[in-house]
Amino acid sequence: MDKTEINALITLLDDPDENIFSQIKDKIRGLGKEVIPILESAWESQLSGNQLFQNRIENIIHDIQFEFVFSSLDHWTKTGGVDLLEAMILISKYQYPDLNEEKIRQQVKQIEKDIWIELNQNLTALEKVNVINHIIFEVHGFAGNRTNYHAPQNSYLSDVFESKKGNPLTLSSLYLIVAQNLDLPVFGVNLPNHFILAYIDFSMFSKNHISNLLAESKHLKILFYINPFSRGTALSKLEVDNFLKQLNLSPKPEYFRPCGNISIVKRMLNNLINSYEKLGYPDKVRDLKKLSEAVGGLND
Repeated sequence: MDKTEINALITLLDDPDENIFSQIKDKIRGLGKEVIPILESAWESQLSGNQLFQNRIENIIHDIQFEFVFSSLDHWTKTGGVDLLEAMILISKYQYPDLNEEKIRQQVKQIEKDIWIELNQNLTALEKVNVINHIIFEVHGFAGNRTNYHAPQNSYLSDVFESKKGNPLTLSSLYLIVAQNLDLPVFGVNLPNHFILAYIDFSMFSKNHISNLLAESKHLKILFYINPFSRGTALSKLEVDNFLKQLNLSPKPEYFRPCGNISIVKRMLNNLINSYEKLGYPDKVRDLKKLSEAVGGLND
């Protein structure tokens, strides 16, 4: 369909007949993201007045952008959820459709490069973590957002790069993305009420690839845990036990085992749902619950 035909369809969007409007809307939505600039131009041409026309265009643009994020996240899940950064970018695109994806990827690469320069094979696991902590929290200035902990911005990676503030999950996710890209065996741990990382004894799996280690999760030896929300503090299993006792929770094996990327993304979406429920944004809550279906729902 050429631009003239698309514009002809768009002019019919203010038709009072809901059946006709529904058919036109479905045809336009079926054209995908490429039609958005034409819709935006049509919206701007009506600045003097037609509120119904403008509202309908806004809703169609939102639906097209949402469908892109949903289908992309669904494909990410069905292909194994290997690239956590890709999923975090997609979640940010839900809120910021015009997000500069390449800028975020370059920012992550810069952190990796800064860490790589400081690493060497003679360092112990704890010394390597100290290098990562120095680069992420001192050189690049990231920190936990303790004053506005539940803000949805803490769950969008693009906002975290802008403010240098995040919640335990986004800071941990950035940390493990960088660490794994540098071939360090760091994984997420789905602790109740918090999210931390585990540093695995990789020497036991020298012939395995880091991304395949989770298949052996029941047999993994964890050297120590890491709390990125507290600037990468190293934790022992006893300290994690004490944290659970403070929550009046009995320690369960799944609280200590590494989790996969899909579980991390589910928790990220759940955090956003909780944030928007607190703020009173039912449309956002509905969208994000729908988006969670692309990763298999909110519960494992």
